[in-house]
Amino acid sequence: MNFNSNQRYSISLKHHVIFWSIYFIITVIRWGGIHENYLYSLKTTLIGFPIEMILVYLNVYVLMPKFAFNNKKYTTYIILILSAIFLMVLAKFYLNFYLLSSNAWKEGLNTADNITTTYILDNMIGELYVITFVTAIKITLDLLKEQKRVTSLEKAQLETELLFLKTQVSPHFFFNTLNNIYSLAVERSKKTQIIILKLSELMRYLLYETKSKRQTLENEILCIQNYLDLERVRHNDDLEVNMSISGNIEDKEIAPILLLSFIENAFKHGAYKNIGKVKIDIDFSIKNDFLFFTITNPMPANIEHEKTFNQSSGIGLKNVKKRLALGYHKNDYKLTIKNNKKRFIVRLRIKVSPTK
Repeated sequence: MNFNSNQRYSISLKHHVIFWSIYFIITVIRWGGIHENYLYSLKTTLIGFPIEMILVYLNVYVLMPKFAFNNKKYTTYIILILSAIFLMVLAKFYLNFYLLSSNAWKEGLNTADNITTTYILDNMIGELYVITFVTAIKITLDLLKEQKRVTSLEKAQLETELLFLKTQVSPHFFFNTLNNIYSLAVERSKKTQIIILKLSELMRYLLYETKSKRQTLENEILCIQNYLDLERVRHNDDLEVNMSISGNIEDKEIAPILLLSFIENAFKHGAYKNIGKVKIDIDFSIKNDFLFFTITNPMPANIEHEKTFNQSSGIGLKNVKKRLALGYHKNDYKLTIKNNKKRFIVRLRIKVSPTK
């Protein structure tokens, strides 16, 4: 995944320059207008400006990360930040006193030719205002950046899971199919070439045609047909599959391998775990830009198989639901599952978009 989108919430040198430039101009104009002496306001701001910047950066990049955020030493943090502000206020007083005027606090109500408690408290509160304002901006941007990072990680995790789900066709299916091909080759059956071709088409589709978010419904049904043909070879006359298609399936798109998950589930828990004749019914119906998909298969023949079915099919259906939630809006699909103890029925109503 590419996390460069987080950069929109990062603070570059340009942002620092812009912020402090605006703050400097506002401060000069504010105090210059109040005392009608813009030159003196410019001089005092030039002296106090670096002090405030040091306080802000000391708090944002040293004290808060080291004591407040990481180690949660809040008492230590409060003592250190107040001590830093106190020392900076003293430095500001003496710089103004010796460089500009014996009245180092023209902004105050009274003259200040020496350090007073009122001077210290008033100026400490003023510095806290600046620190709090800048810190709030920094925390907000960090929270936005972290939220974006978490969202990107969640998206990456979902996409990784989606990729896994796209390739969830059981390896046992391919293994058993190869065994069947071997048996046909030994018997020199005419079906050998056909089965190899269908397996090749299915593998090519799964490997190369499922990378995009959508695939044509025609290709999806063809993939399912190849899968069914291979299963018919395995089960011979013990398998009856009835597949019906109604409506126009042309120029329609759907999430790839979504329906195949239901097909494989039907074989895994229906055909594989029953002895004798097995019947699976599959229906595709297109109505008003929606696909109505239904598949029914027999329940496992014994209790142990039924327990396994309930556990593993629950996991499989949970994964399919995640795929649906990831790839579709809530109103674009509806999945219903029924179990009447003899047949397992899955119905999916899903919006099929026009082919681009």
